[in-house]
Amino acid sequence: MRAQADRKPTPTAESFQWPRHLVVEGPIGVGKTTLAHRLAEALGHSLLLEPVLENPFLDRFYLSKGANALQTQLFFLLTRAQVIGEAPEDDLLDSLVVADFLMEKDRLFARLTLDENEFSLYDRIHAALDPKPLRPDLVIYLQAPVSVLQRRIRRRGITFEQTIEANYLDQVATAYTRFFHAYDQAPLLVVNAAEIDFANNPAHLQALLDHIKRMEGGRSYFNPNPTLI
Repeated sequence: MRAQADRKPTPTAESFQWPRHLVVEGPIGVGKTTLAHRLAEALGHSLLLEPVLENPFLDRFYLSKGANALQTQLFFLLTRAQVIGEAPEDDLLDSLVVADFLMEKDRLFARLTLDENEFSLYDRIHAALDPKPLRPDLVIYLQAPVSVLQRRIRRRGITFEQTIEANYLDQVATAYTRFFHAYDQAPLLVVNAAEIDFANNPAHLQALLDHIKRMEGGRSYFNPNPTLI
């Protein structure tokens, strides 16, 4: 079993060019960072991650959202803008990159967590920073029910995440659904991630890579039967 888990897929094909800039997105606990790692390993891309666990306000936010939402969101805004701004130019323009966040999702969370006055301040700071991320060649949006998100959050065992309420997860998942329903800035692959295990099952990752190679048009859906892959 260990040898199978360590075996990497072989997705390369002479007739196919992999997206140069791939982004994996989705709600808390859906597995976006895990998939970003696996894709970077399989494709030989560089990895661009946001340092979520470095946010010193996040634990207090999950305990008492209203009192800590603004500082939590501003830390994320500044950090995401810094990650993009400090990435070497050749990583973003000349190399192959997998990222686990879209800059646009910062505003998604701001809308969800801030009141009107807080959002106005956030908007002014966002405009002053004027972050200019590279437009992705493909966005992979992972979806899963709240019950699955809760199970995966419990499994990964980050202490302060254990206080995240199901109602908040549902709000986040709904906000993502609405955001990507209207998203047209890059080709989009919507993945039903409820029953697949990108972390430990190479066949699931290979099935996703094969689907990407078959994509046509600006939007596609990957809804695999896990018993068949």
